[in-house]
Amino acid sequence: MTMKIRIGNGYDIHRLVSDRNLILGGIHIPHELGLLGHSDADVLTHAIMDAMLGALSLGDIGHYFPPSDPQWAGADSLVLLKQVHQLIRDQGWKIGNIDSVVVAERPKLKPHIAKMGDKLAAILELKPNQVSVKATTNEKLGSTGREEGICAYAVVLLVASD
Repeated sequence: MTMKIRIGNGYDIHRLVSDRNLILGGIHIPHELGLLGHSDADVLTHAIMDAMLGALSLGDIGHYFPPSDPQWAGADSLVLLKQVHQLIRDQGWKIGNIDSVVVAERPKLKPHIAKMGDKLAAILELKPNQVSVKATTNEKLGSTGREEGICAYAVVLLVASD
């Protein structure tokens, strides 16, 4: 008997630096710092992609989009997300729902949460209520609490496409 559902979790963290845009969930967030990475360093989208891949034991985004490959330099993570989504569909699965959280001391993300969820839902061809994006701080603890970086966690439920 084949399982009809699979669950995966994802995590990503990137360092905050000057002279970079802050992109979360495909949305540009006005801030004096941005995330450093080979692509646009969108930690939320990266965590979601890793959760999707992990649910099917397909590795992680570094396998598909290695930072050593110059073609991914500055890549829009939403483009990568579309590719991972197609891979999931090609394997016979669809997304049931996504639950995610971004951990950042600043900037305040509440004004951008709905836009992030809507953008991700549109890219993944989901209803807005299938994509949960939350934000929290780390209460000044650890690297995110010291505002050295921003991280994100995601859980994805995949359902077999019958």
